[in-house]
Amino acid sequence: MIFIYPVDPVKKMEIPILSSYLEIMKMKYGEKEIKKAELESWPNPCPERNYTIEISFPEFTCLCPRSGYPDFATIRITYVPDRFIVELKSLKLYLNTYRDQYVSHEEAVNKIFSDLTEVLSPRTIKVEGDFHPRGNIHTVIKVEGGPGLPSELVPRQK
Repeated sequence: MIFIYPVDPVKKMEIPILSSYLEIMKMKYGEKEIKKAELESWPNPCPERNYTIEISFPEFTCLCPRSGYPDFATIRITYVPDRFIVELKSLKLYLNTYRDQYVSHEEAVNKIFSDLTEVLSPRTIKVEGDFHPRGNIHTVIKVEGGPGLPSELVPRQK
C-alpha cells in the first residue's frame, strides 16, 4: 500500500489516504460491481418438476496464464434445478470476474462448474467453454455432473 497525502483545504494539512482506496474511488460503477460479485441463488418456482435451464454467455474473457494474452469464449450452462436457480445478474458479474484472471481454459470451466454446483446443488449440470481459436487451435471444454450422472473420478491412465 502506498500512502498519498492530499491537502485538506480547510485545515491546510495533509491527510493520509491509502492508494487502493483511491483506485476503488476511480473505478467505474461496473468495475465496482464486478469486483464484489458473488453468485446468488433464488428459490426454484417449480421444484416438483424436471425442466432444463440453458444459459449462454458469449462475452467470456480470461487471461492466458502462460502468455498473458486474452482468451475469449462462449460459456454455456445447462442445468436441471433442484431447490435453487441462479440469479442471472449475479452470474453475469461472476463470469466477468475472470477477465483479469490468469487461468487456463480447463481451470476456468472446472471452477465455474464447481462454484455453480456448490451454490445451486442442481439435479444435473453441464458447463461448456467454447474458446475462440488461438494459434489455429480451437478448444472446447465440457464438464458435467450431478446426482443423475456418474460423478466418480476416472482413474489416471499410465
